[in-house]
Amino acid sequence: MTKLGISVGMLATVLCLSVRAQTIDIIALDQDGAQTILQAAKERAQQRSAPSAIAVVDPAGDLLAFQRMDGVRPASADLAIEKARTAARLQRSTAEIEDSIDQGRTAFVTAGIPVLRGGMPIRVNGAVVGAVGIAGLSKETDAEIANTAAAALNPSPRTGQRR
Repeated sequence: MTKLGISVGMLATVLCLSVRAQTIDIIALDQDGAQTILQAAKERAQQRSAPSAIAVVDPAGDLLAFQRMDGVRPASADLAIEKARTAARLQRSTAEIEDSIDQGRTAFVTAGIPVLRGGMPIRVNGAVVGAVGIAGLSKETDAEIANTAAAALNPSPRTGQRR
């Protein structure tokens, strides 16, 4: 019976070690971080006189925070969420993806990925922790507001660049 107990204990130890070796740690935005991003986007949109729909998502693209400012078209709500989701899941700005399409990389279009400027991954220490999506006035303004908001947690100049 003692040998059986020792064998079971050793087997349990080995199985626990191998499970740990098969997992990774993921850093993601919490509600405070999402609200910080949302507020930065709202402030920048107000400075630009550009009412916007603002979506903040986690790394998987699931919605954490959202605001549709007064004067924004109803369809902008869905666009902002999709822009944020795309930026989070592909871990790059939607402007970069749109540029790829403009240069002939049409696979994104056939893959059913919504690609419009205004989605930006949020990086902390190089890791994508979420993304922000902006839909409102124009694609250039949307992208600029998204860039500003994404930098709110990590004001380094490399925040908006893919690493």
